Amino acid sequence: RAHIHSCWDAGVGTGVTRAGRERLGVVARAPRFALAHKFPAEEATTTLLDIEVQVGRTGAITPVARLKPVFVGGVTVTNATLHNEDEIRRKDVRIGDTVIVRRAGDVIPEVVGAVLEKRPADAREFVMPKACPVCGSAIERLEDETIARCTGGLFCAAQRKQTLWHAASRKALDIEGLGEKLVEQLVDSGGVKTLADLFSLRPLELVGLDRMGQKSADNLVEAIDKARAPALGRLLFALGIRHVGETTARDVARHFGTIEAIMDADEDALSSVPDVGPVVAGSIRRFFAEQHNRDVIDQLKAQGVQPVAEAVPEDTTLAGKTFVLTGTLPNWTREEASMRIQAAGGKVSGSVSKKTAYLVAGEDAGSKLTKAQELGVTVLDEDGLKELLGSS
Repeated sequence: RAHIHSCWDAGVGTGVTRAGRERLGVVARAPRFALAHKFPAEEATTTLLDIEVQVGRTGAITPVARLKPVFVGGVTVTNATLHNEDEIRRKDVRIGDTVIVRRAGDVIPEVVGAVLEKRPADAREFVMPKACPVCGSAIERLEDETIARCTGGLFCAAQRKQTLWHAASRKALDIEGLGEKLVEQLVDSGGVKTLADLFSLRPLELVGLDRMGQKSADNLVEAIDKARAPALGRLLFALGIRHVGETTARDVARHFGTIEAIMDADEDALSSVPDVGPVVAGSIRRFFAEQHNRDVIDQLKAQGVQPVAEAVPEDTTLAGKTFVLTGTLPNWTREEASMRIQAAGGKVSGSVSKKTAYLVAGEDAGSKLTKAQELGVTVLDEDGLKELLGSS
């Protein structure tokens, strides 16, 4: 399918020598001294029987074409992705159409478009469902996004594994020993369906799972028990609310003080939190507008999970200052540096912008350092950060 004209050895192809190849170099994905020619992808026509939607592990709703079986590119194709609602409109594909199908890159089946002259009178336009086909939660699509998403979060079975793994992560509930593979086993076995179910696990239920002996089971239950009193910001972050990162979760937690106050806050109240705009406020409000998400909070409480109010920093040395960390610091881990900055009232962001006050750069600093220099952001090393914090 592909004819490659390359010059890995002198005298082959265009005859570029090894030294010549080194001078020509490579770009991001290919060498400058090689050229690939591909035949056009094989195409076939078939009937689009229906358009259904699939729910991804992050809640993304993807329309999928159900096709009358057709042989194309060496395989029989019955399904093909349609990407998103806008793509369906752009291609003007309707249920009942005769459509052109190909395998993109000779791998992924896709619908190229409709054969309009063969469109039947009863062809139907696709309408994005209002509710998730897996859990029944509302499907939302923000104005500036192409992807529609299920708002089920904690409740949606399609998102369950990813949500639980996120909740157990170090920056959330920090449940040591609860990794991705173990989460998959717990969900697949039916033992864990919601975040609250984690806190009901007992060693006897865990022993017998792959690579889970008695000691490992005891250690995991102990780690879960330690997570029953998380900082409120950590719990809020663990819920996996769209657009709510670690820093935003902590800021919201400090502002409202309790999970109940956050759950009952309207968008105006949420927007009053510094650095929380209408997108984030709307996302939090919609999350807690779903009764099943509120039910999970009640179930967590019933399992003895009692979040602790976020302490407001007494040290305000860095109040209002936003920091970005990059590279490897000689003595502090990034997490330790972040904690010290936050303890002094500062904020830590993952990306450099005009609002960044300081970039803390360690060894092997990359593109963030370049961007900070372009924007005129003050760059510090670890010693400079320590001096700013008044620590040694």
